Amino acid sequence: MVEQEAHPNRWKAMPFIALAVSLIIMDATVVNVALPVIIGDLSLSASDAEWINSIYSLVFAALLITLGRVGDLHGRRRLLLIGIAVFGVASVMASASSSGATLITARLLQGVGGAMVLPATLSTVNALFKGKERGIAFAIWGSTIGGMAAVGPVVGGWLTTVSSWHWAFLINIPIVAIVLVGVLIFVPETKDDHVQKGSDFAGITLSIIGLSLIVFGLIEGIRFGWWKSQEVFTVAGVSWSFTVSPVVVAFVLGLAALAIFVRVESSRSLRGAPILLDLNLLKIKSFRYGSIAALVVALGEFGMLFSLPLFLQGGLGFTALHTGVLILALAMGTFLISGGTPQLSARMGGRAVVRLGLGLEAIAILGLSFSFSLSVSSFVIAAWLFLYGAGVGLATAQLTSVILADVPVAQSGQASGLQSTFRQLGSSLGVALLGALFFTTLGSTRIQGADIDGLLSAVKTTTLVAALVIGIGLLATIALPAQKNHSQL
Repeated sequence: MVEQEAHPNRWKAMPFIALAVSLIIMDATVVNVALPVIIGDLSLSASDAEWINSIYSLVFAALLITLGRVGDLHGRRRLLLIGIAVFGVASVMASASSSGATLITARLLQGVGGAMVLPATLSTVNALFKGKERGIAFAIWGSTIGGMAAVGPVVGGWLTTVSSWHWAFLINIPIVAIVLVGVLIFVPETKDDHVQKGSDFAGITLSIIGLSLIVFGLIEGIRFGWWKSQEVFTVAGVSWSFTVSPVVVAFVLGLAALAIFVRVESSRSLRGAPILLDLNLLKIKSFRYGSIAALVVALGEFGMLFSLPLFLQGGLGFTALHTGVLILALAMGTFLISGGTPQLSARMGGRAVVRLGLGLEAIAILGLSFSFSLSVSSFVIAAWLFLYGAGVGLATAQLTSVILADVPVAQSGQASGLQSTFRQLGSSLGVALLGALFFTTLGSTRIQGADIDGLLSAVKTTTLVAALVIGIGLLATIALPAQKNHSQL
């Protein structure tokens, strides 16, 4: 079958596609740096702070694959426009928030918009470009993600320091306007007439319920009690009056929902119905263990990046801008090392490069944990973050290649979406789990007025556990099969 010609407007469309991706990436990194200031301004509790960070990734992970299929069926340009519009409205809502509940709701809506934008842009690039140009376009798309991850903390820190945290969200509005106009004018509509029609509503519902209940338990355990109730839990005017904590019930029901989800997906697969999770992919060893590694590593990474700004600003008194510049060292390490990763992979093999990268990540976070003190210099923190970023640059891209290496072409689309979902899920669980550890060690549900020595102890413990978690991800790569041809990675 002869491949269709590339679209004539492809290069005019590309800047607006890249700008759309930059929105959702920059917003995620901006919030990390601005969060300590937001906590103080809105008098947020520990659980509020964790929800603001984790709800975005949780919704993103739950809807990513399904919304990608919606775009394939009904039009990627249409999905992109709706996603950008939703993201813009949510950004206005976030900037105007005067309470934790409003900001959490806005972040949830941003997650919905982001879950529309990411697959729509990726599929549009794939549809518009052909041959060698497709590789260049994908490189631009990927570089945009890396670049915005670097720029986001500095922009967010600068805006929060010189103006207010509200501008960390308001800055999205002019970008949203430019993207909407550019997409309407230059981006053509594309669909996939061969994609299976229908949606797995049962799978979506069960996965959202299961994951939400587990994240609820992790975040709210410190507030309502891990086993016995220590604060009254009220929903819609109904109070929980039992001795056992609602957190325990949330964990049990969440695990039950996920177990039913697996049964439902297996049954739908046998009937040939649309499914959210193709369980047959988990039979592929490289995909199974690679995805586990990706989830666990994201858990450690994002848990660490949640707690670090809380200590830098709450414990050491750094400004948001100072914090953003330090985190820029991480992005610079990633940027400088990633250029030579393909050549290194060709010599060593993708699996070895992933292990090297994860090893550097674990060592860097471990070093950071032991370096923390109330007199630690910015240079020391930046040096460890740079080394950590180098590990990320080695591991992340190659881990994706290893995960997808043995996946049949016919299943590559869903497999690619699933590995992104595992990463997003890991980031949400990381904030919930390590955030809970941070505040439990701190012995307080609030940063304001917290004991400085308590903050130091909390960040040391959290980063130490983050290093151990990434070490577990490294162990998971031992089960990865060796690649027969390194050059293919």
